[in-house]
Amino acid sequence: MKTASLAIATVLLLAACKGEDPQVAAQAAAAQAAAKEQAAEAMAKQFDDAVVAQNWTLAKAHGEILQIEHPTSAAAERVKPKLDEIKAKAEEAQQTVRLASLWAYGDEPVGKDGHQLSAAIYSQEPVDTDGSGAHPVRLIFRDHPEWGRSSYLVLEAGDFDCYKGCKLKVTVDGKVHTLPGSRPKTDDAIAMFVEDWKGLWKLAKGGKQLSIEFPTKTVGKRTAEFEVGGLDPSKLPKWN
Repeated sequence: MKTASLAIATVLLLAACKGEDPQVAAQAAAAQAAAKEQAAEAMAKQFDDAVVAQNWTLAKAHGEILQIEHPTSAAAERVKPKLDEIKAKAEEAQQTVRLASLWAYGDEPVGKDGHQLSAAIYSQEPVDTDGSGAHPVRLIFRDHPEWGRSSYLVLEAGDFDCYKGCKLKVTVDGKVHTLPGSRPKTDDAIAMFVEDWKGLWKLAKGGKQLSIEFPTKTVGKRTAEFEVGGLDPSKLPKWN
């Protein structure tokens, strides 16, 4: 309906120009301007509705399109002062979704009535842990009905030099902590426990950027970085 009104106004304007009737031309121009304002107001309403719904990404899209398609409209003028704040909220919402997607959660049945719960995240960048090239490092928090709670790192290549225990440098948002580590004597997986699982969980739950420096057998100390800000603590309810 709005598109039809704009088309009619355009036709009237063209007809007026051909006949060179100033009054008709003025009426057609006014009709066209009114139709454009109407279209701008409709888009501004979509912007307002998205803001009410706190759908910042959609609000950002409507606001930007409004500024492009109807830059001189009253609606664009009204929306423009709000747009920077909406853009910031949209970026924050997208970042929240991205960080949450970095975590993987497991819920596996164990025994007759038990469940193993886990929360795992890969390192932000691969790490060379044996001299053959960079590989992902995984950080896992696990709640097992028989083995209890634990936190550990898993390598895809190389090995940890922590069989007799070691001290791990853990940095969260610039603040350095020292936590004990140990490499179990097993070949089932290349894993190393962070013995203070409670402390590491607290740091991961309250931080944004977490790094763990660990010793390897062949290339010395290495550091894995993790973007932990999207952790959902409710996935391991007994840990909180």
